[in-house]
Amino acid sequence: MTDHNLGFGLGLRTPHFQDVLNTQPDVDWFEIISENFMVAGGKPKYYLHAIRERYPMVMHGVSMSIGSTEPLDNAYLQRLKQLANEVQPEWISDHLCWTGLDGINSHDLLPMPYTEEAINHIVERIKQVQDTLGRPLLLENVSSYISYTDSVMSEWAFYNEIVERADCLMLLDINNIYVSSRNHYFDAQDYLDSVNPARVRQIHLAGHSDYGTHVIDTHDHDVCDPVWQLYRQALQRFGPVSTMIERDDNIPPLTQLIDELNIARQIAAEVHSSKPLIREVAG
Repeated sequence: MTDHNLGFGLGLRTPHFQDVLNTQPDVDWFEIISENFMVAGGKPKYYLHAIRERYPMVMHGVSMSIGSTEPLDNAYLQRLKQLANEVQPEWISDHLCWTGLDGINSHDLLPMPYTEEAINHIVERIKQVQDTLGRPLLLENVSSYISYTDSVMSEWAFYNEIVERADCLMLLDINNIYVSSRNHYFDAQDYLDSVNPARVRQIHLAGHSDYGTHVIDTHDHDVCDPVWQLYRQALQRFGPVSTMIERDDNIPPLTQLIDELNIARQIAAEVHSSKPLIREVAG
């Protein structure tokens, strides 16, 4: 996996565009939200290309709706492919979810029922997407707040089966695992222990809002101690993996995010200096 390990990155957000260009911070790579740049031109595109000249990038989408029963949006996929041709990202990712019905986008990442029927449906759609894009897709686990009576397996069994059958890769969101473990009363370590290390290409870290009886993935707080601990456990199992911090609301100065990213660097240094790991490469 070291061939694919980009190091430690941040989500590229509008308030930081100029700071990134001015200061060229100690960040190994940036992740962009694909939909924010699927436009013909303008200031976002200017900053995108200027920053891309200095840093590796990956593309992360929120609108593919890979789990929907509606047909894949081929116009969207073509715009996504065009953006990829411009950016030349290290990889492209989206979410293991559905986002709307009858042409209406909920602007939320809705969880799937964990069934064999859903697996077969999603696998075929991933294959279509990968054929269109000409590259493997990374799928991210989402946080969830409901469960389906039709589900016949765990989320991690569902996730593993899809990436194996579709021959795609995982973007493992550690915060989402923690959030869902709290909401659905499962052991987050069981989730990590069941994931195939060879499929994990990227890790997300983020903050959430804890209401005691439930937890919401809001991306508006610092990463909390339990999520840092789960990240440590993930690295012990998976070895070095490209890691980034997401922040989408209550966005602090860039220097503050870099300080937080340095916590991830320190944890990785501690884990990998104490436990040499060899891992298989998938994809």
